[in-house]
Amino acid sequence: MLTGLLTALALVLGLSGPGGGADRPLPDPAADVDYQLGGARAVPERVGTVVRDRTAKPTDRYDVCYVNAFQTQPDAKRFWRQHWRLVLKDDGDPVVDGAWGEWLLDLRTPATRQRLAAIVGDWIAECGADGFDAVELDNLDSFSRSHGLLDRGDALAYARLLVGRAHGAGLAVAQKNLAGFDGTRIGFDLVVAEECGRYDECMAYTDDFGDAVLAVEYRAKDFRRTCRDVGARVPVVLRDRDVTPGGVRRFC
Repeated sequence: MLTGLLTALALVLGLSGPGGGADRPLPDPAADVDYQLGGARAVPERVGTVVRDRTAKPTDRYDVCYVNAFQTQPDAKRFWRQHWRLVLKDDGDPVVDGAWGEWLLDLRTPATRQRLAAIVGDWIAECGADGFDAVELDNLDSFSRSHGLLDRGDALAYARLLVGRAHGAGLAVAQKNLAGFDGTRIGFDLVVAEECGRYDECMAYTDDFGDAVLAVEYRAKDFRRTCRDVGARVPVVLRDRDVTPGGVRRFC
């Protein structure tokens, strides 16, 4: 919802994100971030950036639209059974990300990537039409959980398609996961760094994206570490793992 105002400001100041483009403003690194995937809640005054699911309404802050682009949402199995050929299978069974109960999408061929990009690209376009400022594309690293059926090249080829769709909708694009890969090379503008303190990845993200990083932790000790290491430079939030509306929320 802030896109018009921030675009004008960016043009005046000459600001642009790591992925390029003064027409795609980025979050204010001096303001806190709130991660609200499990449901909307009131936004504190100190928060400048809010991440919400694509089915939720944006706020009046810098709004990031969450899209599970490389895997399926657990409650979307009926939808994906209607697009069964696009779900990755091993010996006929869907390949599952066991941590979240999500099926992986089949990125192995240009044809399936194009078909998936058409579906997910429509969701991204809806984010733009709803007034979001950016989109978070979750699970770039799904290939690492694919039983060897997918590789990094498959993921990046598909990611390029989605980045193009997002930029075409006037949205900045956030990389999610795959620390150590410089997503600015394929057009990512910022990154959502989930548990970077826990896995010692925060510096890898700031090396590539500068202060265009939104850090989310789920354990108090990791939150303290992330605050210590990068909290003076980028916003960091501690949330409960289910990111529930009444759950834990702390800022550096």
